[in-house]
Amino acid sequence: MTAPSLLAPRLRAAFAAPRAVRAGLIPYLTAGYPDMTTSDRLIETLIERGADIVELGLPFSDPIADGPVVQRSAHEALLCGITPDHVFELAAAHSAAVPFVVLTYLNPVLAYGVERFFDHARRAGVEALVIPDLPLDEASPFVERARASALAIVPMATPTSTDGRLELLARAACESPFVYCVATTGVTGARAALSDDLPGLVARLRARTKTPLAVGFGVSTPAQAAKIARLADGVIIGSALIDLVSCAADEESACQAVGDLVGAAARAILTSTV
Repeated sequence: MTAPSLLAPRLRAAFAAPRAVRAGLIPYLTAGYPDMTTSDRLIETLIERGADIVELGLPFSDPIADGPVVQRSAHEALLCGITPDHVFELAAAHSAAVPFVVLTYLNPVLAYGVERFFDHARRAGVEALVIPDLPLDEASPFVERARASALAIVPMATPTSTDGRLELLARAACESPFVYCVATTGVTGARAALSDDLPGLVARLRARTKTPLAVGFGVSTPAQAAKIARLADGVIIGSALIDLVSCAADEESACQAVGDLVGAAARAILTSTV
């Protein structure tokens, strides 16, 4: 069994490497949307334009933490027949370039088989999973099984998390390469402004853990990315990218639009912290 300190070495390095000068950039895409070929090119574009880590969403029929943009992309990916194996295939194709995180819900993991899912994910180069509907109180068996596969499970914190909850999360964070901080209460989706509660959440977590903090949910512009970079160790951009893909006329324009946003966010993050 892998020791907690040895889990997700490339993710830990990805946070440590830019940490002295800037926050890490973590773009998110729904795997297999709008199709495998385009998804593969989009991931390649993310890497070329400045992604430090790539997060892939595994399509699921009931994504309770996701807003309409991500829900729609997941629905269309499922209609195209995207399965966990396709997600692992995409990660494996690019994991030599950057470390990968997969966001999934618990049901697909159980349906695939917990041990099989974790083992296949790790073989594909995935180093961590985000599972929004896995309660911290019930996570221990999954964390232990993930550790056996040299895989980390990332805990999530929200602005409404109680101090008691954050204490529990901080203990879990010892085994994780980062904590996923939810920027706004509610589901994913682009926001015109970030929650005023975010600095308080970050401060409460900083007082309890030295694990890097990555902020997502609602981050949609380079200006917002820059603002978060002054608070946190990682910036996650998802719905805004998926929305660009859904509005694009073709594969080429989708890659161009996604690349432009990621590139602008990467520059804004760097400028905000130098």
